[in-house]
Amino acid sequence: MVSRTHLELLAVAATGTLGAAAWLWQRQERPRRAGRRPTNVTLTDCARRLDRGARLLSAAVLADSTLEHYRGGFERRAMYAPLAISGLSLLASQQGVRDRTPHAGHLRHAIAIASVVTGLTGTGFHLYNITKRPGGFGWTNLFYAAPLGAPGALVLTGALAYYAERLRGEERHVVPRIFGLPTGQSLALMSAAGLLAMSAEAGLLHFRGAFQNPAMYLPVSAPPLAAGLLAASALSRRHERKLRRLARFWLRFTALMGLAGSAFHALGVARNHGGWRNWRQTVQAGPPLPAPPAFTGLAIAGLAAERLLDEERAALASYRWWT
Repeated sequence: MVSRTHLELLAVAATGTLGAAAWLWQRQERPRRAGRRPTNVTLTDCARRLDRGARLLSAAVLADSTLEHYRGGFERRAMYAPLAISGLSLLASQQGVRDRTPHAGHLRHAIAIASVVTGLTGTGFHLYNITKRPGGFGWTNLFYAAPLGAPGALVLTGALAYYAERLRGEERHVVPRIFGLPTGQSLALMSAAGLLAMSAEAGLLHFRGAFQNPAMYLPVSAPPLAAGLLAASALSRRHERKLRRLARFWLRFTALMGLAGSAFHALGVARNHGGWRNWRQTVQAGPPLPAPPAFTGLAIAGLAAERLLDEERAALASYRWWT
């Protein structure tokens, strides 16, 4: 049996390892040259980064929704919809990662919109599932009813894929505007909001688990910090370099934390009665294995947003120089 002391030492070691890995990742970044407009190659590269994030998110949604809806016995036929849409989104994002051509894919675009619509519809179903239970919108139902934030990951998957196709379809060698904002700024704010929402969902479930492992505090501390720095770097015009450096470090830490989180959840499954020998029951009863990599997908999107912010500011600097 693993003691609490061993778990604390493991959490400290994991945090130090993630920090060191994120710092090394940060050191490998090449300096950017300002004063030039983004090319189609640059925009396509950013789009492929977004597809990588969407691929991780869709894989997490597919695995998590399959597990949770199987546990619910697929009581409603609508419970098959997120499996189908997340599977299609996974295939589309995988194809987008491989696609190096600067042309938007109409089928990928349609799947992205379908993912957003399905995620919003699923949020409505989950909200209804919570409110129809005795006690209504209370802590007990938030803990044990359909997870309110789970369909939101499908919305984020579709949003990332939508941004990717908009970047690919740009033919003027400029960063397009989405929802009235430059794409980098819009994507940064959307990724920051997604990180905060996922952190709130993780905090709710980890609170239900009484934070018995010190590592359970990481998903409620690192992602909000990364989200705040990402939003600040997108909106602020002061201390830009310092904010971007800090935002990138914490986004990389969050990306690594998401991958390490699955290992901690696997440890939680192993601690249940029967361990992995009884995986058919312990995987359903233990912490969700596919959930933590969703942080990685959004962190990758945040890093792509930082790259676009660099391009937007470089183009603005070039414009000011010529004028």
